[in-house]
Amino acid sequence: MTTIRSLDRLSDAEVADVLALASSASAVDGVYPLSEDVVLRVRNGGGLHLLSLADDGVLAGYAFVDKTGSGELVVSPSYRRQGHGSALLAAAGSGTLAFWAHGDEPGAHAFASKNGFSRARVLWQMRRSLLDFTEESVFPPGVTIRPFSVGHDEEAWLGVNSRAFAHHPEQGRWTLDDLRLRETEPWFDPAGFLLAVDISDTLVGFHWTKVHPASGSDPALGEIYVLGVDPGGHRRGLGVALSVAGLRHLADSGLTQALLYVDESNSAAVALYRKLGFSVFKTDVNYQR
Repeated sequence: MTTIRSLDRLSDAEVADVLALASSASAVDGVYPLSEDVVLRVRNGGGLHLLSLADDGVLAGYAFVDKTGSGELVVSPSYRRQGHGSALLAAAGSGTLAFWAHGDEPGAHAFASKNGFSRARVLWQMRRSLLDFTEESVFPPGVTIRPFSVGHDEEAWLGVNSRAFAHHPEQGRWTLDDLRLRETEPWFDPAGFLLAVDISDTLVGFHWTKVHPASGSDPALGEIYVLGVDPGGHRRGLGVALSVAGLRHLADSGLTQALLYVDESNSAAVALYRKLGFSVFKTDVNYQR
């Protein structure tokens, strides 16, 4: 018999159990099943957390759902095909739902189809080597870059971010709490959070980079974490200049590989990144019902 617990915040023990389950799934599937944002919610609360428990009380499955009906779901490899995934979906509700599957796996597609979900969005992870990165930024006249200042630039950044990603279902909804959560993460480095400003120090664009530490045999990776240009103050060539500036920062920091995430349907961004030498490395799929 499957038991489902519904919580808005997890205890320390439950956090440890969920992250251990995610790691066990990653070891078997070859891809980590939870996004950065969901891991932050696991650790800090917010949204709906669903725990599926086996008869012996062991955590067999986990699902997260935010207030928009978007979430993620993972079942322990030891408890798959025992109804835990379906029970978690039922507990998530009968309305509109959207779940991310990390990695374009046949098993995720079959589970989604069985439960009335269809493929709605595709997110690409793209990568390129930085060993041969020689490009230098050329910024439009009157624009310079400086690092993000904690305690000073938050509101200005949130404004530009919301305008730049007004039609993006996740990035455009970021709040001050979302930003501050990341400011407390070990990887956060203001020196790699580059702001493009005009002569009055008004923010016109940004390139926020992130460094993923080396893990096992995998080297450290630099990421184009968020890149945006204020549509109200658009300057020709600013997006390219910011892209290059961030990659230059990562290369100068000694990193040899860079990655980014982009929607397959964002043809302009995909064209820019291909021009900068990126190619598709893996695929995540969003299934909606």
